[in-house]
Amino acid sequence: MSIIFIIFFIIFAGTYYYFKQSFTYWKKKNVPYLEPTIPFGNLEKPWDIPLNRQVYNYYNIFKKRGDKHAGYFMMAQPVYFPIGPELVNDILVKDGAYFRDRGAYVNEEAQPLEAHLLLLKGEKWSQLRAKLRPTFTPAKLKMMFNTMLDCTIHLQETFEQLAQINEEFEARELISKFTIDVIGSCAFGIKCNAFKDPNSEFLKYAKLLIEDSKTALKTIFCFSFEKLAKRIGFANTSTPVANFFKKVATDTYNYRIQNNVKRNDFMQILIDMKDKTNNPDPLTMNELLAQSLLFFIAGFDTTSQILSMCLFSLATHSDIQEKLREEVKKVLNKYNGEITYDALQDLKYMEQVINETMRMYPATPLIPRECTQDYTIPSTNVVIEKGTKVFIAHWGLQRDPDYFPDPEKFDPDRFSTENKGNIDPGTYIPWGDGARKCLGVPLAMMKMKICVATLLKDFEFRLNPKTKVPLAFVGYGFVVTVKGGIWLNVKKLS
Repeated sequence: MSIIFIIFFIIFAGTYYYFKQSFTYWKKKNVPYLEPTIPFGNLEKPWDIPLNRQVYNYYNIFKKRGDKHAGYFMMAQPVYFPIGPELVNDILVKDGAYFRDRGAYVNEEAQPLEAHLLLLKGEKWSQLRAKLRPTFTPAKLKMMFNTMLDCTIHLQETFEQLAQINEEFEARELISKFTIDVIGSCAFGIKCNAFKDPNSEFLKYAKLLIEDSKTALKTIFCFSFEKLAKRIGFANTSTPVANFFKKVATDTYNYRIQNNVKRNDFMQILIDMKDKTNNPDPLTMNELLAQSLLFFIAGFDTTSQILSMCLFSLATHSDIQEKLREEVKKVLNKYNGEITYDALQDLKYMEQVINETMRMYPATPLIPRECTQDYTIPSTNVVIEKGTKVFIAHWGLQRDPDYFPDPEKFDPDRFSTENKGNIDPGTYIPWGDGARKCLGVPLAMMKMKICVATLLKDFEFRLNPKTKVPLAFVGYGFVVTVKGGIWLNVKKLS
């Protein structure tokens, strides 16, 4: 009994000492910080308070103290926390070469499908980004436009039915079926029928994929103890989910190669990039599979969340909804009543609405980075060491009254041609910025504009009482989620 007691005492004492020593990190560097506690550091009730809310709260605390930057602890892991937009812009853009990794956990050895552009680090990321950058040119997007537009047929039919029976709906759940259909068609050349088939395998594994990323303690553990997590064999994506997407992508690839089938979609672009005869540095098969998974992750959950928040904002601001509807009708009249690629480019106010949605409700809880070489903070003697994680609080910056007056007001005119030039660099970064800014922004914007134009031209939206206002958020995953959902009613316009 005494031996067991001694062993536990040694483990406890060692752990206590490790945390206490770790917690002196920012003090030694003379960087402002808040006193952490064992075992979660500066995290507060991670099982209850979502990460976006915690980072937002800390941003406001540091900002009110007058700190230009601060230190933070996720468990024993020190994290650098830039506050001022000039410093944020330095890290993301001006001196982005020092912070070119996202700092996200990735276990490529345990799960090769995680070797995609979102998670990769260092030279592997740089080389893959160079290969994929031409994927999102206007010519490539225009090529995929009709494939996306075809997916609005079931979307429109579903809303016709809801309006007819006056039934409320949860926005994200319903819109995610549209994004599933788009991804299935554009990435894999498959009709998912997510609206018609409640047992759709794509829908099933999409939900599993999202659940993989939302376990708070697993996320915190992998971030804080990366080497140990890799040794244990943790991966972001579970084996059943990875196997499903690997099989779908492999089967699609083999079918097209064997039957000489070509389609105007994302998969075809990847297949062409894998062709050794036309590319000096072709994609490998593993790279092709991993990017297919990334297309699914980014295209499904992120755009579903933004679109649901956009509908929420329009439902709670009838004047803005009507103004946007008038723009949609005016632009479509110019194009014979049809949604075309060129028509989307003319929807300027819609772009303002989507941008304002992302200002108030960015899809991700924070912008993560990792220092890849020692960096001296401008005008200080503080050196951020290689390997240090960085959290950028865009939920704080984008709701800061110093940069966005009356920040809780939904005002798309902030992004008008006349006003958007007044937005300070480093204050509006929903997609990140610099070399690590999301490459798929043009594709996401095209998808969202198609969806909103399809819905607003024929339907009116109002908030349902089941939506709990003010909104609360949940989760530690890649994408922020509204607690209880966004419930709306829809009415068919005459």
